[in-house]
Amino acid sequence: MRSFVTPTVVVSKCIEFDNCRWNGKIIASHIVNQLKGFVHFIPVCPEMEIGLGVPRDAIRIVGGKAGEHLVQPATGRDVSDDMTLFADSFLDTLRHVDGFILRNKSPSCGMKDVRLYAGPDTGGSIGKTEGFFSRSVFARFPGMPVEDDGRLRNMRIRDHFLTRLYTFSEFKTVQASERMNELVRFHSENKLMLMAHSQKLQKEMGRTVANQNRLEPVMVMEQYKEQLARALAQAPRYTANINVLLHASGYFRDGLNHEEKAFFLDAIQKYREGRVSICAPKNILKAWIVRFGEENLNNQTFFAPYPDQLMELDPLDMDRGRDLWT
Repeated sequence: MRSFVTPTVVVSKCIEFDNCRWNGKIIASHIVNQLKGFVHFIPVCPEMEIGLGVPRDAIRIVGGKAGEHLVQPATGRDVSDDMTLFADSFLDTLRHVDGFILRNKSPSCGMKDVRLYAGPDTGGSIGKTEGFFSRSVFARFPGMPVEDDGRLRNMRIRDHFLTRLYTFSEFKTVQASERMNELVRFHSENKLMLMAHSQKLQKEMGRTVANQNRLEPVMVMEQYKEQLARALAQAPRYTANINVLLHASGYFRDGLNHEEKAFFLDAIQKYREGRVSICAPKNILKAWIVRFGEENLNNQTFFAPYPDQLMELDPLDMDRGRDLWT
C-alpha cells in the first residue's frame, strides 16, 4: 500500500474550525471535516486578524477609477491596506505550506466569484473579482493548489485538487533531498499520472530528469518543479485518461483471455459514455496488477494519487445510501 506525505493546508477558520463568520456562525463542510485526519491544517480568519471582531458588520469590495477597495459600509472604514498588510505578514510566516482551502465568495478569501460593487451603499453588484487575502495568496504562491469550499463539492474539482496537493507535497520532500535518484523515482512513479495530464510535458520532464547538461541537482529540481506545476494546472480530459488506461492494459495483453479483455473494454466504453466513473476500469487494472505482480504498474500514482479514504461517491448512487423505498 502506498504511503503518503501529510500535506500542510491553510484553511479559512470559519470553515469547520471556529464561529468566526461575519454573523458569528461556522461553515459546515464535510470535505474539510474529512480532511482533518489526513492533512495538517493552519486555520486563519483574516477579517478577525485585522480587528473586525465577531459578529461584525459586513465588508464588500468596491471598484472605481482608483481601483478596488475593501470597505465596511456601516462604519465607512476602508480596510484595504490593513488586509493587504496582514496577508503579506501572515504569508511570510508560512515556512511550509502545500495548499489553501478558502471561503467561497468571501470579500477577503474568495477565489474569483466575489461580488464587486460600484460603491459602498449601492445595491446590486457590477461584476466579480478576487478577495483581498486570496489575491495575496495567488501572488505569493503561483501554481499552488488553491480551492474554495464551494468548488470542492464538485467531485472532479475535488479529485484534481487532492491529486495536486499530494503530488506537490511529496515532490517537496524530493526537492529537499537534492538527490537525483529520488527525482528519478518520483518521475517514474508519476509517469502515467503525468501522461494523463499532458503527454508533451511528461516527455519534457523526462528530459529534465535525464539531465544531459549535467546541471546541479538544485537547478534540475527547480526546473522540474515549474514543469510539474504547469503539467497539473488543469484536470485531465476523460479521453486522456482512456489513453492511459489502454496503455496500462497493454502490460497484461498476453495473460488475459478474450472474455477478460472484453470486460475491460466494456468498462472503458461505459466510462467514455459517462455511465461509470474512472474507478471501474481502474479497479480492473488494479486487480490485474495484483494478480500478475506487475511491478511496472504497482507504484504508479495514477491508481492512487491520494489516500483511498478521501475518494467519495454520491450516496444516492450507492446501495448504502438512504433507503428510497421507505
